Amino acid sequence: MTTYVLDGGRIGTLDEFWMLMGEAVNGPGGYFGRNLDSFADCLRGGFGTPDDDGFAIDWRDHESSRRALGHPETARHLEGVLARCHPTNRARVAEELAQARGGRGPTLFCILTEIIENQAPGALRLR
Repeated sequence: MTTYVLDGGRIGTLDEFWMLMGEAVNGPGGYFGRNLDSFADCLRGGFGTPDDDGFAIDWRDHESSRRALGHPETARHLEGVLARCHPTNRARVAEELAQARGGRGPTLFCILTEIIENQAPGALRLR
């Protein structure tokens, strides 16, 4: 089984998560998603993960990542989503943004770990 190591101490923003996850799987400058949907797609295979023997993601110092990808970073992310989303989604995204600004609702860390668990059950190892 292939293990990809993610250094959570180096993650301060969602953009840094994308960069480090891409490097962990596909080497320097590697791609492994740049948004939540493409990340889920990559976890399903074909973007660097092995198809035959499976893989694990060893997320070290995940508590640092949990803090960095908390409600403030979630709110920053949602501000960008709100600026680009379809008008029919604005009310929902605005509500999610209000919750994140108030320190409520799911954080990016929670969303990312849920995506990993849904797309690659059992692959995530939080250290």
